[in-house]
Amino acid sequence: MSAEIVNLRRARKAKQRRDAQARAAENRAAFGRSKAERQATEAEQSLAARRLDSLRRERGGDEPRE
Repeated sequence: MSAEIVNLRRARKAKQRRDAQARAAENRAAFGRSKAERQATEAEQSLAARRLDSLRRERGGDEPRE
């Protein structure tokens, strides 16, 4: 009745790889967006900011506020 010999270093590294792959899968689900999607979102935000700035009214600095 002999037990199977297990190399603990290999088992530890295999477990670390499995954990890293699981964490990577979670990150892909949470943050996974293609470069085109990121650029499209950035362009939309930039356009919205420019529109907001163009509609901003300038305050007259010389007139006292009452």
